Amino acid sequence: MRRPAAIAAIALVPLIGSGFLLQSRPQRDGARLLDQVLGLVHQRFVDSVETGALYEKAARGLVTQLNDPYTELFSPKQLQAFQTTTGGRYGGVGMQIENQQGHITVSTVFPNTPAEQAGLRVGDRIVKVDTASTQGWSISQVSDKLTGTPGTKVTATFQRPGVGAPITLTFTRATIHIPAVPYAITMGDRIGYLPLQRFNETAADEVESGIRKLVQQGVRGIVLDLRGNPGGILDQGLEISNMFLKKGQEIASVRGRQGAEQRYRAQGEPVLPSMPIVVLTDEYAASAAEIVAGSLQDHDRALVVGQTTFGKGLVQTVFPLEGGYALKMTTAKWFTPVGRSIQKERKFENGRFVEEAEPDTVPESDSARKKRPTYKSTGGRVVYGGGGITPDVIIDDDTLLTAEQQLSKALAPKSQDVYVTLGDYALELSRSAPTSFTVQPAWRDELYTRLARKGVTIDRATWTDAERYVDRLLEQRIARFAYGDSTAKRRDLRFDAPLRRAIDLLKAAPTQQQLFIAAKQPTPKGTDAATAASAPRPVAPSAAPPRRP
Repeated sequence: MRRPAAIAAIALVPLIGSGFLLQSRPQRDGARLLDQVLGLVHQRFVDSVETGALYEKAARGLVTQLNDPYTELFSPKQLQAFQTTTGGRYGGVGMQIENQQGHITVSTVFPNTPAEQAGLRVGDRIVKVDTASTQGWSISQVSDKLTGTPGTKVTATFQRPGVGAPITLTFTRATIHIPAVPYAITMGDRIGYLPLQRFNETAADEVESGIRKLVQQGVRGIVLDLRGNPGGILDQGLEISNMFLKKGQEIASVRGRQGAEQRYRAQGEPVLPSMPIVVLTDEYAASAAEIVAGSLQDHDRALVVGQTTFGKGLVQTVFPLEGGYALKMTTAKWFTPVGRSIQKERKFENGRFVEEAEPDTVPESDSARKKRPTYKSTGGRVVYGGGGITPDVIIDDDTLLTAEQQLSKALAPKSQDVYVTLGDYALELSRSAPTSFTVQPAWRDELYTRLARKGVTIDRATWTDAERYVDRLLEQRIARFAYGDSTAKRRDLRFDAPLRRAIDLLKAAPTQQQLFIAAKQPTPKGTDAATAASAPRPVAPSAAPPRRP
């Protein structure tokens, strides 16, 4: 009885083995190669490498070789930072910091936080955290020291411009909420303006609250500003689209390598079913922002104004791993309701994106738009594919007058010195600036003198010819320091061509359909929107990305 069983077992081995070889030879050889390399490095490499670190390096190398900047392996600490960014809440003191010429400086103080309650101001420089000097520290080092478990305490010492003695403050860390909608205000003739800056865990609630506030104020049209919005939590984007679309209308669909197409539809009744809407976009609006803009455009629920969006239509899924690690991996692509792919095809080379088919101008021109594939909205309007969301009305807000271009180029090599000097002087002026202040010639002269002291040498004639550009730089900073972001935005309206165009269109159109008709009409010469199209854009500092401790 034993012998036949043994023969059967022996006969079975080659069958199983050959089947394994036929089905999994590439996988088996690859696994063997990786295991051999890891073993040799661990045993023979000139410097010893801890086994756990070795496997992590191998995993990171694999992820890097996918050549997808959106696929990342998170360490436990990186995962926590990622969850903070997307979740919008963290344990800290409630401020945003930047590195300004080696000084870790407060750039934003969030409302209703320990930082605001302690009297912290924009422009304060962090010189100590607890007893340790921050000299030579990076933003991340300072942020890590300031953030922590809610309820615990941290002490920081600040140097305030114009104040001789350092200021030492003790904070009790709290759960900090980063607003998705910093304000909702009316502009022009009862036109509401609502900037949505990120899709965090409270974005939908904040948008709904802002809409209801504007409706109570009697607005007759709303501008939803998605410019610069990098995206965030998908569910929040779906909920926000649902606020404007009818129940059952498709918002977007997902197509992956495996499984059936997944379609997302509006689940409830809209908060704002019929009021005319303009959505503002630019080349920095991405991901969930594109889902919202695309769904409203496809269903003829909003007029899109501005520039073509970034074109980030890839779906990332976060897979938890052992040891607190996680893999964020691209698993599918997004499509708008009429079938447009949001993803703009690019190559990722040498750490940056390279367009496979460059438009003839950036921002995209009308002629470049017409080269894109066309689709029809549910109402029969032409909408454009080819990646990103192409606006119905393209408005360029990045045109400077000749003199202003010359000054901008002259300031660019010293942009960090300009940023710091401008900030310090604007903060000083903000302490006595009335609400209706205007930039004085003496202010321009003083800024010129202070820049010269910093080694920023500008031809005086160039400075004088571009005084409108200088005035905007000063006005924006002073208004923000003195009266907050919403007041600064109102004052900056004359420099914001897309927003001015949106307001002009909403003034002329009491319904969404009339808004589409008005958008086809040429912009009259001499109007506010046309004048603003050549407005200056402020100097952007070449600083590291800010952090929010």
